[in-house]
Formats: sequence, structure tokens, C-alpha cells
Amino acid sequence: MNSPALWQRYRKHLFHDPETGLMLDVSRMNFPDDFLARMEPAMQRAHGEMAELERGAVANPDENRMVGHYWLRNPSLAHNGEIAAEITETIAKVKEFAANVHAGAIAAPGGKRFCRLLVIGIGGSALGPQLVADALGTTDDRMEPHFFDNTDPDGMDRVLARLGTGLAETLTVVISKSGGTKETRNGMLEAQAAYRRAGLDFPRHAVAVTGAGSELDRIATGEGWLARFPMWDWVGGRTSVTSAVGLLPAALQGIDIDGVLEGARRCDELTRRKSTAENPAALLTLMWHHATEGRGTRDMVILPYKDRMLLFSRYLQQLVMESLGKELDRTGAVVNQGIAVYGNKGSTDQHAYVQQLREGINNFFVTFIEVLRDREGKSPEVEPGITSGDYLSGFFLGSRTALHEKGRESLTITIPEVSPLAIGVLIALFERAVGLYASLIGINAYHQPGVEAGKKAAGAVLNLQAEVLTHLRASEVPATAEEVAAAIGRGADVEDVFHILLHAAANPDHGVRILFADPVFQSRFTVGGNLNP
Repeated sequence: MNSPALWQRYRKHLFHDPETGLMLDVSRMNFPDDFLARMEPAMQRAHGEMAELERGAVANPDENRMVGHYWLRNPSLAHNGEIAAEITETIAKVKEFAANVHAGAIAAPGGKRFCRLLVIGIGGSALGPQLVADALGTTDDRMEPHFFDNTDPDGMDRVLARLGTGLAETLTVVISKSGGTKETRNGMLEAQAAYRRAGLDFPRHAVAVTGAGSELDRIATGEGWLARFPMWDWVGGRTSVTSAVGLLPAALQGIDIDGVLEGARRCDELTRRKSTAENPAALLTLMWHHATEGRGTRDMVILPYKDRMLLFSRYLQQLVMESLGKELDRTGAVVNQGIAVYGNKGSTDQHAYVQQLREGINNFFVTFIEVLRDREGKSPEVEPGITSGDYLSGFFLGSRTALHEKGRESLTITIPEVSPLAIGVLIALFERAVGLYASLIGINAYHQPGVEAGKKAAGAVLNLQAEVLTHLRASEVPATAEEVAAAIGRGADVEDVFHILLHAAANPDHGVRILFADPVFQSRFTVGGNLNP
């Protein structure tokens, strides 16, 4: 069991904010007594950089952009009055639009009330709205949310099957800052086709959240979509959940968006404090630095003890890993920074990977999320004097103790309940911690060159596919991948050619057929020709 010394350490380092109910316990992180003092000068420099960012400094030099997601929940802090007015106006428009949809003033053709919501986005344009929808949704939601968050045809078919004939009463929100993001564009085209097959006019069901003048903005304007809401270039996708990206789907679902914004605003105020002991984001940041030696040497395991928080680890994967996973620091030196994030939920993980966390390789630290309120109202007893929620709390405390006994580090974030305010608090807490940590280790948290490289590589593969299919259609002679690659002068890309051919042959879209051979890479492919040996 726990020792008196650990209780004293808990008391010494516990952060608690009575206003929000947020608690942060770092006592089970094994940092030395002088660690916080040693890191204080660097932390104060990080606070200074964050203050400059909030005043409108260019934080993304690659694109000459400011980073102003903090302004979204307190427009008075915005870089200038025009931005502040746009934020305030957008929040008002979101509320007005949602109210009109709920009242039936904005309705589907034929006067049918919209009762379902399809959100089409990728990355932060889906992860944030999904987190909020799953964490705060109830059986009383004004609209039932669904998501296209990938360019997987089968995944979209599953969503459309769940919607079924309800597509006629489904409002679709397409979210893309540039309007050219391929996954989102594909989802939009798939949705358009589904509405068309159902005899429905897609523009009369569609709303855009996008940048002014973007490709999507032009489409929505030209086709007469129901509404358009802005995405500003000073809000990154992974920090966009308190913009129209997250607020519009949440408001349509019936979630209290003022509560989310208020929670984020209050946490922003807490995390501007210069005193580390009184600043939960600063404490969180320093624990990351201690656990990973400032070099990402350990993974971050997220264990929320609440079903509603299941998607929190997925949300944090993008926020943390896209922000901190960088090859170069701000001087151009190669540093290969980052912190890997994974997680599921308690107590599920006691039947999954807590065994390895306790007794396997010690290459992680755990962030427990404790939620105090079990449910609305009383719970039945599952044993005399014990509820199912008591068991959940017991499993949390037991897992924490079991890990500590083996010298495995953990910290605990406690919230009173899963509420709009609490979700806003958690979003803002981790946003600030990511920014502070990036300052400590000297990297840029607000660009993502690796993501752009992946998009370019995908585009190159699709160009290669076009060459492969053009060659097959011009020749009726079945050929192996090696023969196709040689014929089009792409011998160095034969492995990609082979995978392109396998995928094309598995689907009816391009008319490619395969004659399997052993070994499989000697299989032959054709379009329109025969496959006789």
C-alpha cells in the first residue's frame, strides 16, 4: 500500500483549481527534489514565448502564420479588433444556424426536419468533433452525429448503411480549410453520390466550414449550399476544436458550446500563470520533460477511467505527435523529437496491456484520467455497499498502485465529471502543455512538414497508377509487375507497381484482372485481354 512519505509528496505537489475542479497529481513521477527549480529558467522563457504567440507573433514561419487558437475562447485577446469581431460573429452565427435547424426554420427539402448529422473531415477536422460528440452526447441529442473521417470506401458504406433512408433528413457538414484535402474531398464526392442515388439534392443538405476563397468555399457558393462558416489560417487543424470546426457540429448535436468555450477560457487563464506550482500545464510539461529526458525516450500512455473519454487518446495522438514529432529544431539541427501517444480506457486495459506496463519494458509513463462522478443519480449495489462505479474507481487506484510498486511512473488528472466545461478544460490544458514543451526543447509545434511529405508521396503513387493503367489498356498482353514497370520506365518502383496492380485487380473499378502465380509476384495482369498461359 501507499506510504506516509508518498502522501506527503502528494500534498506537496498536488495542483487543484476549485473553480473548475481540475486536479493534477504528479507525485508518482520520480523527478528529483531539485528538478523543478533547475527547470524554472527554461520554463519562464517558454512562458515568454507563449505570451508573444498570444500577442500575434508569427509562430509558423513556413507559412508566415500566426497561431491564435487561444483567441477563440477569449476574443478580446485577439491580435486585432477585426479578428475579435470575426470570432464573436462566427460563434453567434453557429448558435443561430443550429437554433434554426432545431426549430425547423432551416429544413430538408419538403420541410423535413434535419435529425441526423454527417460530418466530413480528416485529422483535426474530425478528431476534435468526434471527441466532443462521443464525450458529451446523450440520448436527448437534437441530431445524431455520424462521420466520414477517412477515404475508406467500406467505412463510408457502413456509415451510409446506418443512415439508410434517414439520409433525406441528414445535414452534411464538410470541413476543410483549403478545400483541397483529398480525403475530405473524396468523402464529399461520395456523399454527393449517395444523395444523388437517393434522389436528393446535395446542396440543400450541405454546409461548409472552410477558408474564405478556398476551393470548397467556391463550390459551396456556386452550388448554393445552406451555409458557410470560416476556418482561419491562424488556427491549425489540431487546435481547431473551439472554432467552427468543433463548435458547429457540437451545437447542431445539441451540446452546450458555451460550456466548452468557458472551460477552455478558464484553463487558459490557469495556464498563463508564471508560478509553476500554480500552473497545471507547466507541471504537465515538466513531467513530460522529466519522463522523456526532453528527447522522447518514453511513450505517453493515456488511461481515462470513463467510457466517454475513449477517444481522448486518439485526439491527443494528433495534438501531441503532430506538434512535437519533428526532425529539425528551430536552428535547423537534426533532433528527431517527439512523444509517442497511445491508450484505451480503464478498466478495459487491466484485461489488455496493463500486464506489460507493470512487468514488461519500462519505456512509458502513464497519464490517468480520473472522473469523480459515475452517473446522474444513484447506482444500484453490485455487492453490499459497493456499486459498479466503486469498482471502476478501485481498479483505477489499484492499477496506479500496482504500477508504482514496480517503479513505473504515472500522473493523474482528475475532473469532477464529463461535462462541456471539463472537456474544454482538458482541451486547453493539453494545447498549452504542447506549446510549452515545444518551447522547452526548441522545436516548432505549429507546422507539419512530414504530413505534407506524405501527401506529396501519395500524389506520386496516384500518378504512377495512371501510368500503369494506361499501359495495360494499350496492351492486351498479360504482364507481370516487373514487366509493366520496365515497359513504362519505372523499374525502380516495381514494388509500388505490384501493389497498385493487386489493388486494382481486387476491385471492379478499373477492369484489371489477375492470373495468380506461385510465387505471387509472378502473377500476370491485364485489362481486356485474355489470361491464358
